[in-house]
Amino acid sequence: MRLENKKILITGSDGFIGSHLTEKLVKQGITVKAFVYYNSFNSWGWLDHLPKEVKENMEIFAGDIRDPFGVSTAVKGCDVVFHLAALIAIPYSYHSPATYIDTNINGTLNVVQAAKEHHIEKIVHTSTSEVYGTAQFVPITERHPLQGQSPYSASKIGADQIAFSYYSSFDVPVATIRPFNTYGPRQSLRAVIPTIITQIASGRQQIKLGAMSPTRDFNFVDDITDAFIEIAKSDNTIGKTLNAGSNFEISIGKTAKLITQLMDKKTEIISDEIRLRPEKSEVNRLWADNTKIKNHTDWYPNYAGIDGFKKGLEHCIKWYTDPENLSLFKADIYNL
Repeated sequence: MRLENKKILITGSDGFIGSHLTEKLVKQGITVKAFVYYNSFNSWGWLDHLPKEVKENMEIFAGDIRDPFGVSTAVKGCDVVFHLAALIAIPYSYHSPATYIDTNINGTLNVVQAAKEHHIEKIVHTSTSEVYGTAQFVPITERHPLQGQSPYSASKIGADQIAFSYYSSFDVPVATIRPFNTYGPRQSLRAVIPTIITQIASGRQQIKLGAMSPTRDFNFVDDITDAFIEIAKSDNTIGKTLNAGSNFEISIGKTAKLITQLMDKKTEIISDEIRLRPEKSEVNRLWADNTKIKNHTDWYPNYAGIDGFKKGLEHCIKWYTDPENLSLFKADIYNL
């Protein structure tokens, strides 16, 4: 599928990955309708921070993914949907799980139902590597068992199954992208990499993190947005779930040390009890097998391996240490 002559709806366009995807597509000359979360401040989230020429060349739709009427209105007249809208903070899901069911499962139901009604040509639904839980084997293929080790991951498993059921039951053209841990500019401080960088940039001599031993397969946001686009373009991805990962594994502790080296700072790194997940909820190992996405699309990661990871971290350090950007965050507190 060629996207050049299509109108594309992006739910969650005001968020971290969504804003990067929106910006990339608009710069490519694609017609984009950006679904943002309605609020009384008329804030468009990270879209407010995009260049003027990007903002002037996209359509804004303010609504709530939990409302089926608004979602149907947003979908109408579009050809392709990238569905990214979700609640994603794992600690917040421990004390407010019902909001995750409402937003992630019911929100996805609204999107696929609207896509069915309006005969959408392709939906790319967003999953997460958290649905795998702690790896039972590595690297993790798409056949790995699903384990809801947090209310967040359980809600995403439910959302994935709702999306797939509409493909199976009604031939709705759904493809599911399963990104492993994404990082990059604009990410909130609930994620570990911006947490480390902003604490150091704020002059802290002691960096507070959660568990140090878990490993992650980190992916620079530019690679992940490319994966969304390639999955949408490929005719071989409908009805399939595809990992988007770098196939490179590194621990949280080693990531923190690497960032301190790149920033040329000497800091003490400690594990803060308040940041620890419940023991059985911690996902101890994630490492992606990306064979399937490579076989079904033209995607490949440009920031893979230790050298690619360092390159991505340097982009992040440059962005977060800019005083104007750093001022947008609350680096002095624990961010849920």
